[in-house]
Amino acid sequence: MQSLPPFPRLSANSVVSATCILALLHFGRDFLEPLALALILSLVIAPLIRMLSRTGLPHLPATLISVLIGAVGIVGISVVIGAQLVAVTADLPQYSVAIQSKLEKVRELTERPFARIEADLKAVVPGATRGSLVINSAGTKLVAGQVRPVPVEIHVPQATATDTLTRLLSVVSGPIGEAGLVLVLMVFILLEHESLRDRIVRLTGNAEVGRTMRALGDATDGVSRFFFSQFVVNLVFGTVIGGGLWLAGVPHAALFGALSGLLRFVPYLGALVAGAVIALFVAAIDDGWSVAIFCVAMYTALELLVANVVEPKVYGHSSGLSPLAVIVSALFWGALWGPVGLLISTPLTLCLVVTGRHVQALEPISILLSDMPIVNAAQRFYHRILLGESELIIRDALVYLKQFSFASYCDNVLLPGLALGVDEFDAGKIEKSQQNNIRSSIAALAATIIPAAGAPLRRPLRKAAAGTEGNVGAHLRKLRQAHLERWQGSLDVPARSIVLCAGLPTERDELLNELFVLALREAGIDARSASPDNRDDKPDGANDLVAMVFLSYPLAESLAAWQEMAQHLRANLPNAMLITMRLLGEGEDAKEAVVAKSVDTVLHSFEEGVEFVLPDRTG
Repeated sequence: MQSLPPFPRLSANSVVSATCILALLHFGRDFLEPLALALILSLVIAPLIRMLSRTGLPHLPATLISVLIGAVGIVGISVVIGAQLVAVTADLPQYSVAIQSKLEKVRELTERPFARIEADLKAVVPGATRGSLVINSAGTKLVAGQVRPVPVEIHVPQATATDTLTRLLSVVSGPIGEAGLVLVLMVFILLEHESLRDRIVRLTGNAEVGRTMRALGDATDGVSRFFFSQFVVNLVFGTVIGGGLWLAGVPHAALFGALSGLLRFVPYLGALVAGAVIALFVAAIDDGWSVAIFCVAMYTALELLVANVVEPKVYGHSSGLSPLAVIVSALFWGALWGPVGLLISTPLTLCLVVTGRHVQALEPISILLSDMPIVNAAQRFYHRILLGESELIIRDALVYLKQFSFASYCDNVLLPGLALGVDEFDAGKIEKSQQNNIRSSIAALAATIIPAAGAPLRRPLRKAAAGTEGNVGAHLRKLRQAHLERWQGSLDVPARSIVLCAGLPTERDELLNELFVLALREAGIDARSASPDNRDDKPDGANDLVAMVFLSYPLAESLAAWQEMAQHLRANLPNAMLITMRLLGEGEDAKEAVVAKSVDTVLHSFEEGVEFVLPDRTG
């Protein structure tokens, strides 16, 4: 089991590099913004190009047709939105009466209570002294000493034809010119995608061809599929919203449908803004509240359906980013590039996260922002056991045990998790309180969820954790003895039906023995443990009942003592098979070739041990 890779440390060079990148993104906005838009749009259109190419259409016609379809769609949506905005502006005077009425009602609900409180306070506070008034020749009241204002007239110069043409060109050349530039860049990126791929591979060198091709494959297939699916989902969402508003009799339904689909590209906030705009407009133009309530309910229900049912089935449970990362990326790109950055924040960040999975320099971005688990189950178990979070450990274990056995849980979670702390424990980096947390959590786990003698040991967590400061393995054996009484069960059992687990008198060996006993008992095997320091655990006359003896695998430093114990067991139980299990294969273990000479067989996991016993448990 490998530990987590160390996070790159901050240095002066990394800080300077990050600062330069941020400055480049900010001051190079005019250059980078259309390039980023073109790259993202090329990824959106790429699935459509692949679909057309599968029909036998050459790459160039497929690219041009796809770009033409996308351009027509964007222009059509822009024309609809522009026409609807003009119509809304022209129709606003028709809604002035309803808007004034609704504003008055809102004012009554919000301002009048405060106005009443203000009037009551003024009635208590004495009035201020007022200055004397004089009447000027025009009949205007002036406070004594006040200077008579001088009237000022503002004359706006008449615009010339040159000024009008300049303003028109500046308006047209801004968004339209940038859109044309993005379109041209996108076409060339799509046409030259193979050449660009070859250039990128050439830049990375022959030693990194495999990693580069995986990164490009994730970007061109996975990311582009996600973008295209998101575009289709939002387009359908806006169409359905527009149709629903039209059926409800809301004017300019097409505008609000397009607005709903477009704002859904802005994570989280976009859907809320679109819903709020629709609610405010409908509430303002309608005499009552029924239409507004219906529209809000329709929008909310459809948003919940799409977010929780449609999107997970279409392109996965999430965008590949954690929810917090989506918000942070929106704030970051919105602050750098304004509305355009806010709109493309999720695609940009997702591309960085995907690249970070293959490029070491961007790996911190992938770790911080990705929704993929950055630790596995064993690592999470180790983190929680250090903190003594027994309830969370037991909750995860119960979920795991619904599908797998306790032996599998030990092999894949518990033992690898404990192995992560071996080096820290030997170096003295685990404090006494953390050691107690480890012992008490293991005791609580074993006493709460592991069946013993066919029934779970249902003991309170606090009672299970008590007395584990010294040796958690011995504590677990005491719990089983308290539940199963002397000899850990009856001796009136068939011959060669007992499996005995033994080891050296160390905390490591006793813990492994007790865990394996619990795994065997879960499988219906009569397993018991023995300690060389406790002769009461080895009743006289019970030698014929033991079919197998499992010895904990020795460490290199304790090999001699272990070999002596194996010889002792071989002499006292000559008919029992002697087995050991080398778990995890740590470097401190004794050499397997040497250990194998003292036993009948060497196994390598709890699951393998359980399967080995099951066919022959009756002898």
